[in-house]
Amino acid sequence: MARSIAVSALLSRPTSRSRAADTADDARPAEVPEPPFALPPARLVHVRGRGEFFVRDTGEADRPAVLLLHGWMFSSDLNWFTTFDALHDAGHRVIAMDHRGHGHGLRSPEPFRLQDCAGDAAAVLRELDVAPAVVVGYSLGGAVAQLVARDHPEVAAGVVLCATANDWSEPKLRLLWSAMSGLRLLLGLSPEGIWRRVTAMMGAGGGLAPTWQAGELSRGSAVALAEAGRELGRFDSRPWNGTLTVPSAVVVTREDTSVPPAKQRALAASLGAPTFEAPGTHGAVTMLPETFNPVLLEAIAAVRDAARAGSVAA
Repeated sequence: MARSIAVSALLSRPTSRSRAADTADDARPAEVPEPPFALPPARLVHVRGRGEFFVRDTGEADRPAVLLLHGWMFSSDLNWFTTFDALHDAGHRVIAMDHRGHGHGLRSPEPFRLQDCAGDAAAVLRELDVAPAVVVGYSLGGAVAQLVARDHPEVAAGVVLCATANDWSEPKLRLLWSAMSGLRLLLGLSPEGIWRRVTAMMGAGGGLAPTWQAGELSRGSAVALAEAGRELGRFDSRPWNGTLTVPSAVVVTREDTSVPPAKQRALAASLGAPTFEAPGTHGAVTMLPETFNPVLLEAIAAVRDAARAGSVAA
């Protein structure tokens, strides 16, 4: 996808926001550096009654759409920058959006709720007139994707759930993800220095532009991100996800210590969904794109095939 970076005044334009805590709590760099690679064009999508949403969209009306939903504390760019080209080159219209309080996402006076993020995603798909689309969720985005499938099945041709679970309320998981809030605080104090240490510990090396990554991560609202972590720690779809009607697939990150593979496979079993195994830890999407992206494409193809088969049967 040879495309110039669509970063302009749009990116520095504030989205709807009203939390005074945003300016008090968030220690952002004065200027976030541009990424050293091309990204899909950026736009703001206005949804009447909900607000303006930051969206990446390759824009082809004649291609099947894939909506990418990112993980906790990340922006869509930071979560998916290694995936955009692979999906586009495979013939998809690639759409990604920032959740509330994350990256360039909507700032709202309301407490953060995963259900609201699902409603936002469905509203953006309707506004872009691309529904039904395959909805791909990573980590927290996987919880949001499950809620899209439950509450807005008409906009989802299928869901692909990556490095995620149907139960985040287990004490070990809650403790781990609560501790991540401390990382957000440290990033506010020294974004680039802390992010360099984190990427070094993860084995990501220096080629991933840590200055840009730290800047992206520090865009989010500290208040909303803390609320998002608490919400994720309460998420449990086990009582209802077996009743979802849209096709689904689960991409398991095999060496994941943040969301254990056993929990990812339990999610697939509860959905009756096929699993697609990808090497790597919780950061496999960015750390091992050469192995993660082909697996993701297989999973997307599987849910599209299942959706077509269901349409024919109907």
